[in-house]
Amino acid sequence: MTICFFSAQYLPTPGGVERYTWNMARRAVRAGHRAVVVTSALPGLPERETDADGIEIIRLPVWPVMNGRFPVLKFGQRHRAAVRALFDHPIDLCVIQTRMYTQSVWAAFAASKRHIPTVVIDHSTGYMPMGGGVLGLAGRMYEHLACALIKSTKPAFYGVSLASCRWLATFGIRPKDTMPNAIDPEALAAELAQPCGEGLSRKDLCPNGENLVVFVGRMIPEKGIQELIDAVRGLSGVVLAAAGDGPLLPQLRQQYGDTPGIRLTGPLDHGDIVRLLGQADCYCLPTRYAEGLPTTLLEAAGCGCPILCTPTAGTEELLPGDSAVFLPDTTPEAIRTGLQKILDHPDAAHDRAVRARENTLAHFTWDAVFDKLIQNR
Repeated sequence: MTICFFSAQYLPTPGGVERYTWNMARRAVRAGHRAVVVTSALPGLPERETDADGIEIIRLPVWPVMNGRFPVLKFGQRHRAAVRALFDHPIDLCVIQTRMYTQSVWAAFAASKRHIPTVVIDHSTGYMPMGGGVLGLAGRMYEHLACALIKSTKPAFYGVSLASCRWLATFGIRPKDTMPNAIDPEALAAELAQPCGEGLSRKDLCPNGENLVVFVGRMIPEKGIQELIDAVRGLSGVVLAAAGDGPLLPQLRQQYGDTPGIRLTGPLDHGDIVRLLGQADCYCLPTRYAEGLPTTLLEAAGCGCPILCTPTAGTEELLPGDSAVFLPDTTPEAIRTGLQKILDHPDAAHDRAVRARENTLAHFTWDAVFDKLIQNR
C-alpha cells in the first residue's frame, strides 16, 4: 500500500503536527508500506529525497506567508513537475493534516480527481490566531471557505481529540472519530537513557537543589510563557527551564537573561526536551492557544512528569480524573498556586503522574493510532 501524507510544514520545522506526520509515516514504512510526505519547500533542502527512515519527501514550492507559518502554494512549472512525480505511481490512501492550508484544499481536490480514499485529520480547537479587526475576520472567512471546499470532496474527517471533533462542527463537519496524537514508549525510554546536553542536567539547572519546572513550546503570548515566568519569579527555590523558539524569545532573553531561576534555553533537539521532562518536578503548559492535543503533554505524561496545565483540548482523554492539576485561569497568581500544590506535595504529585502515564501507555501510542488509521480508512 502507498500512503501519501500531506503536511504543509514538516521536519526539520519543529512542531506537533510535523512530528505527528513523521511518526505516522515511519509506522507505515515499518509495516511494509510505501510512505510519501508532501510538504512545503524550505531553503537548502532538496525538492525530492528519501530520508533515513525510508520516507519519501516531496517539497512543493510555496510563498512563506506569516514568516513561513502559513505557506501558500506557488503554482507553476516546478509545482507541475512535483505533482507528476507524486502521482506517477498509484496511491492507495491520502492523509491530509489540518483543514485550513492552501495545500490541504489542493490535496483534497487532487485526491478526489483521482478517486483516492482520503482522510483529513484536524489538530485545532479554534481559528488561526490572526488578531481582531479586519484581518481576524478575513482569516475566519478564509477558514470557512477552505473547509467548505475540502468538505465538498467528501473525505473522512477526524480530530486529534474530542475537543477537536466538537470544533469541526463549527464548519458543519461531522467527524468519524478521533485520531489522537501519541507517543513512542520505546523511543522515549531510549532518549531518557542518553546523557543530557551541555548545561541541561538537573545538577546544572538546579545547583542548589531547587525544584525544576519545565515549559516546552513556541514563545508566543498565547502559550502563557510570560505569565509562567512571572509566577516562578514569585517563588523561592524554583528554577524554570523554558525550551522553544518564537517571536517572544529575544524580548524574554533581554528581560530575563540574567534573572536567577529563569533559564531560557531556546530551541532544543527532541532528545534534550524528553530528558528535561524526565528530570522535572513539574511540566507547566498555561496555554490559551487553540491546541488539538499538545505533543508535549503526551510526552510529559509518558515520562512520568507531574503536569500543571489549562484544561486544553485532549486533556479530558489524556488526563482523566485526578491525574493532573488544572489551572482555573492563566494569571500568574493561579499558576503560582498550582505550582505550589504540586511542589509542596511531591507524593501526591507522583501518584497523579503515575496515573497519567498508565493511561497514556494504554491508549496513546503510535502503533495503536496507525492501526486505527488503516482499519478505518
